[in-house]
Amino acid sequence: MHTDPLPVLHQLVAIPSVTPMGRSLSGPDYLETRVTEYLVSLFEDLGVEYQQIEVVPGRSNVIARLPGAEDGPTILLDAHQDTVPVDGMTIPPFDPAVEVGRLYGRGACDVKGGMAAMLAAFARLAAEAGSRAATVVISCTCDEESTQLGIRDLVKLWQEPEPRIDWLAQPPDMAIIAEPTELHVVVAHRGASRWKIRTPGRACHSSDPTQGVNAIYRMARVLACLEQYASELGDRVKPHPLCGPATLSVGRIEGGVSVNVVPDDCTIEIDRRCIPGEDGNAAIDDVGKYLREHLDFDFEMLPPWIIGETLSDDDNGPLADRLMSVISDTVGERDRIGVPYGTHASRTCAANVPSVVFGPGSIAQAHTKDEWISIEQLQQAADIYHRFCQSFD
Repeated sequence: MHTDPLPVLHQLVAIPSVTPMGRSLSGPDYLETRVTEYLVSLFEDLGVEYQQIEVVPGRSNVIARLPGAEDGPTILLDAHQDTVPVDGMTIPPFDPAVEVGRLYGRGACDVKGGMAAMLAAFARLAAEAGSRAATVVISCTCDEESTQLGIRDLVKLWQEPEPRIDWLAQPPDMAIIAEPTELHVVVAHRGASRWKIRTPGRACHSSDPTQGVNAIYRMARVLACLEQYASELGDRVKPHPLCGPATLSVGRIEGGVSVNVVPDDCTIEIDRRCIPGEDGNAAIDDVGKYLREHLDFDFEMLPPWIIGETLSDDDNGPLADRLMSVISDTVGERDRIGVPYGTHASRTCAANVPSVVFGPGSIAQAHTKDEWISIEQLQQAADIYHRFCQSFD
């Protein structure tokens, strides 16, 4: 039953697991609780050892293991449980539908399809008689779409002096992170540093704005300066051959309380995409330095809530070679690629685990109003994960 990824994906999509993305939302459609319960039940049905670890109240990682030979490698397969919100979707988000070789629904592509393929491969391995060389650990992590609390906690398992899981007290030998890559192998990607800038002002009645200091006007000058900085980034930071250039974008602005009050506060949120070789904190500091050189008033750089960690292709070559060989034998030639978005691979890589990103589906369908995944790629990915784990025998 669990060895076919399609019914597994049906069940996963039908269970809402929306990350609120910073909004004060609650209810059965939010957070990973019900998917976590499904995963616990699945691993119990398979009869494998597993652990549910609550990362923050109501949000848990679920980790399971199939032991291999003592001298064999440990492979980590990771997929996140949560999805983005469903605002603006034009299809029923939690009513999976199959049409013309596609399965539609929120999370079908990002990344419940990859999780279903990993779970199906894991179940096939569990059902097979005999021993295997590789130990296979599958981690189903929480909160990838917002602040990555799940993966941050996962990598601590082999870094803490007092291990919480005896069989994950040492780092895995390699990690494959499920994301929609169209069955290509992502060996490098960018990372996101995100923070807020605040301009203070002085409120007064709008009938005489000269008595106040308009924080929004000041922020307009900050924004113009940031736009200029963004246009210069290609010269300030040499582009990466696989991931392209570093970028900066302002995604949100908030300020003022009423149209008849000169605003005393304005805040923006910034997304700075770092490329391999960059330091996420240094990238933030450079923005602040640039603004101070070009502005004649005070502003506040608020602490970042996420620091850009990148995936470098410096140390994952052997892993990519083996995975590419399995892919070629299964579905034909694919490519090593770099991508502009971030994944959990940056966190596992930083925790001394050679990592790549691989999975079914296209990033072009992720987070969309009619999200879908190719069923053919879903099945192929399950075969590739399974064959990769068996390739060490």
